[in-house]
Amino acid sequence: MKNILLIVVILNTIYCKSQKKADEINVLFIGNSLTYFHDMPQTVQKMVDETNPNIKIEQSTFPGQSLSGHLSEIITSRTEDGINTRQKEAGEITETEKKILEKKWDFIILQTGTVDVLIPENRELKVNKAIADIKKLVSNPECKFILFNTWASKNTYPQQYCYPNYFIDESIQKDQCCSPVIKSLENEVEIINEAYQLIAKENNLIKSDNGSKVFEVLTKHPEIELYEDEIHPNKYGSFLNACIFYQILTDKKASNLKYNGDIEAKTSAILKKTAE
Repeated sequence: MKNILLIVVILNTIYCKSQKKADEINVLFIGNSLTYFHDMPQTVQKMVDETNPNIKIEQSTFPGQSLSGHLSEIITSRTEDGINTRQKEAGEITETEKKILEKKWDFIILQTGTVDVLIPENRELKVNKAIADIKKLVSNPECKFILFNTWASKNTYPQQYCYPNYFIDESIQKDQCCSPVIKSLENEVEIINEAYQLIAKENNLIKSDNGSKVFEVLTKHPEIELYEDEIHPNKYGSFLNACIFYQILTDKKASNLKYNGDIEAKTSAILKKTAE
């Protein structure tokens, strides 16, 4: 009788553990410093721990890394501020490829440099290809892919970004490829959002709205500084980004969260409400 009870207990324990594992929702951020500044993915984890502790967040984020670089470059050394890389050779696998193959991901959030998406040739030949290649690596056919719509940098206008042809593809029959000429902050936000919308549509992705939300804070709450430098988010910008992804992952309002991190309650309330 004791043996039977022991077996029942063991089976129940195994079932509970497997059930818990089955209920987990695994989320992977793939990106660069625009994602990891001020520990944004970890902030999202703290937010979901409050309401959806079954959501588990991980990241593969490296400074300056594009989506295409995540698949083509081997990291040879790293410091707090940067990485050194070389092109991978046949039979090698990058750290991000290893991470993708590691689990059955339910959500993958994809972020690349803003300029990458503004130059049409780079968008078509590198960004779209990288997204397609990432999707091929993912084992879960139900995985949802989220495109991280980034924001305008601190610019003087007019502004234009260009890449040399060899940086994109040597088959391009011109010396360089350029973004549209950007005339103002409002124009930059519009061009950025349109570029991400094209990528999302062409690759069947869910698009975040971080760019528009940053613009909303800049124009409606100019007293809140969101930038650490010309492009990177400070703790407030990072918190806003985390609120946006919390809502995408949970379908719940960030304004109902108790969690504020190290953000003042008044500012936190504004950022949470803006994320909606």
